[in-house]
Order: sequence, then C-alpha cells, then structure tokens
Amino acid sequence: MIVEKVINNNLVRSTNEKGQEILVMGCGLGFKKKLGDIVEKEKIEKIYIMDSNEKSHQLEEIFSKVSLECIQITNKIVEYAKVSMDKTLDNSIYLTLCDHINFALERYQKGIQIKNALLTEIHRFYNQEYLIAQEALQIIYSHTNILLPSDEAGFIALHLVSAGYHSIGINQTEEIMRSIQDILNIVKYHFHIELCETTIHYERFMTHLKFFLKRAFSGEELEDNDHSFFCMIKEQYKEAYDCVIKIREYMQKNYHILLNNDELIYLTIHIHRITSK
Repeated sequence: MIVEKVINNNLVRSTNEKGQEILVMGCGLGFKKKLGDIVEKEKIEKIYIMDSNEKSHQLEEIFSKVSLECIQITNKIVEYAKVSMDKTLDNSIYLTLCDHINFALERYQKGIQIKNALLTEIHRFYNQEYLIAQEALQIIYSHTNILLPSDEAGFIALHLVSAGYHSIGINQTEEIMRSIQDILNIVKYHFHIELCETTIHYERFMTHLKFFLKRAFSGEELEDNDHSFFCMIKEQYKEAYDCVIKIREYMQKNYHILLNNDELIYLTIHIHRITSK
C-alpha cells in the first residue's frame, strides 16, 4: 500500500488490492510522507472504504478539517454501535457523524445549544439507537471533558438510524418518525383507544411500521400477488382494514404513495393484533 495523497499528518489516500480508493488513518501516518511512499502498517488505526469516489472525497474533505481526536471519537462510537446493534452500518456514518460531532463541539464551546424537537419521539421509536447515543455522549466526554446535552444524543441516534437503513438519509429518518406518530394517531382515533406500548404485538407493529415506511419512501414494494388472501383478511378483520384504508389515504394525500394489497394485508394483521382485547 503506497501513499497517493497526503491529506494531513494523520490521514493519507491510497488504493487497496481490489483497486478501491481508500483513506487510511493513524497518528502521524502522513507526517513527512510524499507521493509513492509506503504506508506504515504499524501506524494504521483505521481504513475507510466508501461506496463511491465521491463519498470518499467528501470524507477526505471532512477529515482534513477536523481534529484527530474527533475522528477517533467517531470511530469508537461507530464500532460501539455496530457491536450493540449487531448489524452493519452504512460507511457514510463516518462522514455524517464526524461532521455532526465536530459541529456540536464547536457550538458547545460558543455557548450555542440547539433543541431537538423530536427528542421524545426518537427516545420512544428508536430506543436502542438512543441508548447507544447516550453512551456516545460519554465517549465524547471521556475524550474532551465536554458533556453534551441529551438533545445531542437524539441527533446522534438519528445518524445511527439512517446508517442502519443504508438507503435513507437524516431527512427521511425524521419524516419516518413523524409518519409513525401520525399513523399511531390514526389507529388511536379510529378505535378510540390508547395503545398498550409494552406488549409484544405493539413492538412488532412498531418494527413493521419502520420498515414499511422505509420501503415506501425508498420506492420499494412488497410483491402483490395473493389476491385471495387479501380478500380473506379484508373480510375477517374488517374494522382493522377500515383503519388501514385511512392510513392508505394518509400516505396518498401526504406523500403521493400508493400502497399495494400486500402492504394493506400486513398493516391490517398488525393493527388487528394491537387493538384486540
């Protein structure tokens, strides 16, 4: 592995054995290095492989402007999140999260605090990511002696959610949260009940809503090929299906998204379960 570009004292650009453009990070890795020099393996702390050269250059730009400490904090948070969530995260998390943490620390030092208007919803709908984000605040504190407010845990959680879904961004993650709240309200008002949030059926419904909305906003669809089963569910769970029709109208009116029969089937079954005594 050779140096193709020195970004700063701690970061160089190179190419791996597969011909992919990579960024290599390590304390002092780029110090006094020039084009064509060998990358010292013993100094490598992290190798970043992005999905495209464009993202690689964006990461390069961010990393060239922030401190090594901020990059190391980001690495620790991402690795902790991967282990805690037991899932892969989109590599763009290194770019977006590092940029956010750097900006959050700058704002803190200037006495500027941004309130997270979605904090309650984030805590409620994405509790695992929020708990990881709270630990992220402790990681930041251990490096900087700065304890950021809980609002920042909410923002960090959104970055983790977005990276977990791979194909959506922060804005869509926030939109999914708002839509979940709207759909829950549709169910509550239709049945004139308060939903019990501690049941396994509610937890499964929440999981379904997240992936249902992720599919909807990404333009993905379930296969729509079982008309007889759709007719049976429609008749057997009529009240739940009537509620789902309101959800279908909501999605069409607000997002111009049409739901096929398979989406209606699964929503009907889940709503029947969470509203049955």
